[in-house]
Amino acid sequence: MRELIYYVACSVDGFIAHIDGSHDGFLPEGEHVADIIQSFPETIPAHFRDALGIDAENQWFDMVLMGRKTYEVGLKEGITNPYPHLKQYLFSRRLKTSPDAQVELVSQDAVSLVRRLKQESGKGIWLCGGAELATTLFSANLVDQLILKVNPFLMGSGIPLFADKIPQTALELTYSKVYENGVLRLHHRVKHP
Repeated sequence: MRELIYYVACSVDGFIAHIDGSHDGFLPEGEHVADIIQSFPETIPAHFRDALGIDAENQWFDMVLMGRKTYEVGLKEGITNPYPHLKQYLFSRRLKTSPDAQVELVSQDAVSLVRRLKQESGKGIWLCGGAELATTLFSANLVDQLILKVNPFLMGSGIPLFADKIPQTALELTYSKVYENGVLRLHHRVKHP
């Protein structure tokens, strides 16, 4: 059975992006970047993988789930197929068709689809963003782990890790690493009720 892992960068106050979807304040370089590239090469979008010469095999994931707003960050730059090395699902109730044939559009019943995907064999499923999607899947007890790259700044406001209330949930810390630039990598296993 696959695990669903919410793997995302956030500010110390728990925001994953500014309201406009921008990521000002997140550290784009430093030792944490090299470590992320080595540990999670599949989470680097294809245009960066090509520019950096990354051709490593997928370590953690072979599938990615993206909310519409997360996907649109790349789409604004003309990137319609950000992770061709992964099976890609785009969740949106607004879009009528997918901007790319390699990205499967899901417009209804995200919970049922993700339950089915988790039953398949393979590597983990990466929930890469979408605070609304994260809330839906977390509230349905489908998220197995949170891996947070906590950046050393306070955003003040923006798009939070979860778009709405979620149930209080215990987490088990399974790994942590502090980088010299202040970025903190935290791996938590979700303790489902």
